[in-house]
This record gives sequence, C-alpha cells and structure tokens, in this order.
Amino acid sequence: MSATALNLAHLLDNTARLTPDREALAIESPRGMIRITYGQLSAMASQAANGLRALGIRPGDHVALSCPNTPHFVVAYYAILRVGAVVVPLNVLLKPREIAYHLRDSDAVAMIAFEGTAELPMAEMARAACDDATTCRQLIVITLDPSAASPVERSMTMGQLMLGQSPVSETHPSRGDDTAVMLYTSGTTGQPKGAELSHSSMLLNAIASRDIMAPVLLHGIENQNAILITLPLFHSTGQTAQLNAGIAGGHRMVLLPRFDAAAVLHAFEQEQITGWVGVPTMYWALLQCARLSGVDTLKVAASLMLCVSGGAPMPVALMREFETAFGVRILEGYGLSETAPVACFNQVYRPSKPGTVGPPIFSCEVRVVDAEDRALPTGEVGEIVIRGHNIMKGYYKRPLETSEALRGGWFHTGDIGVIDEDGYVSIVDRKKDMVLRGGMNVYPREIEEVLMTHPAISMAAVIGIPDERLGEEVKAFIVRKPGAELTDVELLAWCKEQFAAYKYPRHIEFRDSLPMGGTGKVLKRELRQT
Repeated sequence: MSATALNLAHLLDNTARLTPDREALAIESPRGMIRITYGQLSAMASQAANGLRALGIRPGDHVALSCPNTPHFVVAYYAILRVGAVVVPLNVLLKPREIAYHLRDSDAVAMIAFEGTAELPMAEMARAACDDATTCRQLIVITLDPSAASPVERSMTMGQLMLGQSPVSETHPSRGDDTAVMLYTSGTTGQPKGAELSHSSMLLNAIASRDIMAPVLLHGIENQNAILITLPLFHSTGQTAQLNAGIAGGHRMVLLPRFDAAAVLHAFEQEQITGWVGVPTMYWALLQCARLSGVDTLKVAASLMLCVSGGAPMPVALMREFETAFGVRILEGYGLSETAPVACFNQVYRPSKPGTVGPPIFSCEVRVVDAEDRALPTGEVGEIVIRGHNIMKGYYKRPLETSEALRGGWFHTGDIGVIDEDGYVSIVDRKKDMVLRGGMNVYPREIEEVLMTHPAISMAAVIGIPDERLGEEVKAFIVRKPGAELTDVELLAWCKEQFAAYKYPRHIEFRDSLPMGGTGKVLKRELRQT
C-alpha cells in the first residue's frame, strides 16, 4: 500500500480489525432481530468486493446502488469502495425513467438494486432502466433470501455474487483525491447533478461527525453506543453523519428501512438507543405519535444522550418542545450534498443557540457574501459560501456548473444566512425560496418560525405565489394540532400583530398534512404546483 493511499473503506477495515466481535448492525426481521458483528460485516463486504472484481469491476468504475436501510446497503457500499470503484447511491423511490437518467449521466457500468415489493418492484424498474442505459452492463439484485433466484431476467443476485468468494480482500489503495461517492443533488433547479466527493473529504467529514458527538456519546470502551438510523442511507447525512461516523466510532447501528414514528419510539426503548439523527418533520412526528398514544416520552428515551437535527432548519418552538418532552439535548447542524455534507454544527461543549446551526466544523471556513461575492460584515444577511476539506471536487461532466458553483475557490450554497459575533451561523432561507414582495425580501423560514409558536399550529410551510400587482405574495400552508380550532380569519388577525405589513401571509390554506420527500423535507415545489 502506498503512503498516499486513503480509502473510505479503511474505516470498516480498522474497526473490524480492532473489535471484530463488537456488534455493528441490527435490524428487525419477521424472525426477530438480526445482529451482525464488525468481523462478519467486513467478511461479507470482502466477499462482495471479490465478486465485483470477478465481474470485471475495476478501480474508478461507477457502480449505482439502490437499497433501503438494510445491511445489504452497507455490505454493497463498502464492497464497491474496497474495489476502488465509485458508489453512486440512488433514491429508492426513483422510477425507471429517472433511474436510467442517473445511470447514463453517471456512466455507471453496474447497478446493485434491492428486489423491492409488489407495490415498489425496484429490481424490475432497475432492469428496465439498465436496458435503457446501455453502459450499465450488469444488474445485481439484493434478495431477502440469499438462495433465491433473481426476480428479473439477465441479472444475478447478491447471493450469487458472493457465492464461493473469499471473506478476505485487500482494499484498493485509492488516493485521497480519488472520487469515492457521487451524490446526486435533488434537481429542484434543473436536472440532478452528480457531486463528486473524494475519499479524503468523505473520510474526514465522517471523523468530524464522530468527534462532534464524542464528548457525549463516548462513555467507556465496554459501553457501546447504539445509533438509530432512520434517515435513508442513500442520502448524504445518513451516509456520513450516521453510517460512516458510526463505523469510525465502533457504534452499534440499528437500522429502520423506513421512518415510522411508533417504530422509532419502540426502538429507543427496546434497543437502548443513545444517539439519533433526524430532520425536523421526524421530530414533529414523534411528538404527535407520543401525544396520541400516551407514551411516556421520558421513559422510552431514558437511554438517549444526544439527538441531532439537520436537512432543514429546525423551528425553535419545535426544538424546545421536543427537548422538554424527551429530556434530551438536540444539536442542529448544516450542510449539503456538495459539502460531504457537514459544514456547521452546534458543539456539545459550547452553549447551543437555538435557531442557529452552530459554528463551522474543523478545517471548514464559512463566509456570508453579497451579490458581487464580497464578504459581508458580522450580522449582515447574504449568501453562505464555504471552503474546506469537505467541498466536492465538482459536478460530474459539468465544468461550467462546477466553475460557477466554486468560483473564487468558495462553494456557493444558494442559502441565505448570517453569522453572529460568536461565529454561529443562522440559515435565513434558500435563495430560490425567498419571496420578493413589492421589492421587499420576505424569508419564508422567519414566517414559519413565528407561525409554529401559535398554540393551534402543528406545522407550517410558507411559499411565494404570483401576484399581478406585487410580483409575489406570501402564502402559508397550515396543519392544525389535533382537536385545535383555527380559522383563516383568526390566523390572519394574529399574523398582523406578529409581522411587519409587508411580511404577513395574505393567503392561508389549511391541510391535514404537507407533502414530504424521502428524507422528510417538506416539498415546497409540490406546494407551488397546487
């Protein structure tokens, strides 16, 4: 191995070597909990890596991976990395047309896909996509029964891939600047783009994520921490802040294939969970579930030592309500797919500032700039730009978009924010979400924060809608708390007391729920289409 070798898979190599008998993964099945040690996980990843090599997968090849939160994802992820190939994680909800786009755009030579269900036949959709994207020459299907045949033609199963392969393999000596993972952006402003993240950026960000929580979670060699993973592993936060950080820390990781509030509360208690990462809508769902079911929140969360929120700004009222109900501190952080993803984080050894995402993490700089990319002084609002170890190499095959996003050596996030005198960063809103009403900037997040303090409101989302006179007008979508009574006239009167005249929403629509994506974010683009 060369002195410059650095592969993200070294995280698993190291922990499996140090603590092979320590539990790595746990997942509930119809036959009870399945538990896998670090030694077993490493052996399975080795078998899969050797199988990929036998298929002709070589260092630098791109391999797509579409799988929910099961041990198969983890095995395939580290197998691809051990070969020196690039992991291209795909959202499990993509349709054949969308899958084919990602396969063609990423130049994937192979795809590993979960078999799926009758309602979501993932393997069948993947086969159709591979037929469309002719460069993807091999489909490997993950079946729940390793001995089962593939449910689609012209494919092999993960069991066949691993059959007869040695449980020992050498991790390819990748260079630190080689691409490890290609994460696709959501595509809200156009076609999804593949952000290339290097082995060094992913590995360092995983270690930073581990160390951010270390002062709380590392409480003795014999007392292994239990991390509950409900965020999808195909997402940047699930990969870095939970999977890779968890393996770097030797944690026991309990997997939930999909978020379910009742299942999360059950896992908190039954698996003695010490740490959990969620998005704000998940925290909201846990509070609603506990309230409706009469769960003793302090009892079920007795082992919880730390919770983390990311993915979207956490309303301060929601954070305070959850911390009180569950008796645990929430640390809020911030990042993007292009930043591997963590860029800022409230620290356990410093006071949290609710409403902020904390200061930048180590080896990461954050500035706020104006429209001409000039740095703004403390306290002024502008676009957040970032540079450091965690920044992507660029967008795959998109030099113009890359040069625009990384102009001046800083990644331009498209987020509007402000930095206070202590260096804490606050996210005001997305550039594209800002409402320009009669020439005045209105930031939806500010409106949402205040709406969430209303005693009858459970959830709120604010967007801009076209207006002939003002260009845009403010509209609020409201979910009432169970049993609460609130009319649009009453809420409008309340808003007039809370906001300046140009800010308060003139249009109010009550809904039973708000549309959410696979990662739990409110899909404002769907609200705009209604």
